[in-house]
Amino acid sequence: MKATEWELAVTHTTHLFMWIAGLAVVAVLIGAFIWGRRIQSRESRRPTPEEQPKLPPDGPVREIREYRDADEVPHDGGWLTPHELKEGYGTSSTHPSPSQDEADHRKGRNSSFGGGGLG
Repeated sequence: MKATEWELAVTHTTHLFMWIAGLAVVAVLIGAFIWGRRIQSRESRRPTPEEQPKLPPDGPVREIREYRDADEVPHDGGWLTPHELKEGYGTSSTHPSPSQDEADHRKGRNSSFGGGGLG
């Protein structure tokens, strides 16, 4: 066979293979869509907006909003491990702040780390 005949044969085979591969991809996508619809039809239906839980008229239940102060950490330069904290294992105790005014708790928090000072 001549070189041009080989090129035409390869081109024709490649063209046919691409069509078959394209049809296979489309068949897989359609099959995945049908399979997904079957699975979705077996699930329970979604609740309507009227069936969604509503917030009680008097607000959230058992929610307490207050400002709290953290316990002081010793400034002797040492390290504290979790079991050395008062409550132990990372749950440090806090207590309610004497002032519950929002303005008192916002002052000095203008730096990137919340410290507010020069150093």
